Amino acid sequence: MIENLNGIFETVNFKQSMSVKLYDNDKYEDYPMHWHPAVEIIMPLENGYEMYFGSEREYIREGDVCIICPGCVHAINAPINGRRIIFQLNSNYLRFMRDIEVLISFLSPYYIITPEEQPEIHKRLQELLMEIKDEYMSSVSYSELSIYSKVLEMFALIGKNYARNGNTVSKATSGVRDEYAQIFMEICDYINAHCSEDLKLDDIADMSGFSKYHFERLFKQFVGVSFYKYVNQKRIAKAQELLIAPGNSVTDVAINCGFTSISSFIRMFKIQKGCTPTEFKSLYWSAGCEGENL
Repeated sequence: MIENLNGIFETVNFKQSMSVKLYDNDKYEDYPMHWHPAVEIIMPLENGYEMYFGSEREYIREGDVCIICPGCVHAINAPINGRRIIFQLNSNYLRFMRDIEVLISFLSPYYIITPEEQPEIHKRLQELLMEIKDEYMSSVSYSELSIYSKVLEMFALIGKNYARNGNTVSKATSGVRDEYAQIFMEICDYINAHCSEDLKLDDIADMSGFSKYHFERLFKQFVGVSFYKYVNQKRIAKAQELLIAPGNSVTDVAINCGFTSISSFIRMFKIQKGCTPTEFKSLYWSAGCEGENL
């Protein structure tokens, strides 16, 4: 269940002395639209799960693995009978690694692993999640360290598989796929670092070595969203961090995140987060989240 929900913002109450939380959930309970700064991984064990991501509906079948990225607004409808693993972890403990930061950007807002579409890694991901569950329930020494080692293995498998089998270069050789993956990882890395600047499609396409048309098409296939949508996602992610810092006004945050007007910033923030920047600040502090870095 959601223990602490203020508006649509969930404060994740991690297990005592740890930065992870896991439910072996068999309750008949729905979860309303909400979002949180944690990474969430869901795997139904018995019966499926109906999930909503904004206006998109997905049915997560028994055995499928769904990764929900930080900041993704989602809701869940549970069947009367069923069981599923719901695992949440503090993504800040992983994001010091460039590969993790870029991979989360690629997978955002959510990513579903099925045996049909990712047969090379699906079974191992299932095994790792069950190992994480057993480790979490055991509460032995160094269990958190063991859990994060398994999480890293999961992300490494997903990242390598994503780069190897991305739609971008489905007809290309393995060597070309690897080359394209490296190019787009570097492009996304650059956007993440410079999202507050006036990034233009023409300039970034030149950096990649592709024509504007080719770059725009490949970028959307590889990352999953258009170039400008990706830039706005990164700007809003940065805005979240600035909004929770004391002394930053909404105007200051909008300017420092690359928005040309307050109205465009407020509109984009509400589209992605379901609330205005001012409401977000109020929700954050009223939820008692001091010290938690989104």
